[in-house]
Amino acid sequence: MSALTIFSDTEASQPLWHSTDADAIRERLNAKNVRFERWEADRDLGKDPDAETVIKAYQHAIDRLVAEKGYQSWDVLSMRADNPNKTTLREKFLNEHTHSEDEVRFFVEGSGLFCLHIGNEVYQILCEKNDLISVPEGTAHWFDMGSEPHFTAIRIFDNQEGWIANFTGDNIAEAYPRLA
Repeated sequence: MSALTIFSDTEASQPLWHSTDADAIRERLNAKNVRFERWEADRDLGKDPDAETVIKAYQHAIDRLVAEKGYQSWDVLSMRADNPNKTTLREKFLNEHTHSEDEVRFFVEGSGLFCLHIGNEVYQILCEKNDLISVPEGTAHWFDMGSEPHFTAIRIFDNQEGWIANFTGDNIAEAYPRLA
């Protein structure tokens, strides 16, 4: 179940607000210019789908976003617990960073935790299958895939280069709850 937990950026032990209601989550995030929607991830992808299979199954969703926002490229990030690089990749994404474009993800399998540092608050969004999130350009954030990751997400970009992070050097992510 998708969830949003909001913390102060100076107090990670006591949430200010929490909900699993998709409408309440969308309302809170939209107020911060973060797009959050529930889409239909209803295609059978098999046990461990390759990127081509995922793109083919969800080309209609990609086309919808391209028509709406003019995105230029997309790819698939899929992670499983048996990936030998899972720890290294998890650590990379756990460092607070920004992008010079919106970070758009459509989760078609599994889950992951987006953490946004907006003003004096930290927004932790547990994204699961069917969730579309778009983090506005310049928003400081990090992503936790968990110690035993299992997710597939379509990543959609404004540029041809794909995922380019600008790390902030702030270690704030170390203080907040992580996925198990």
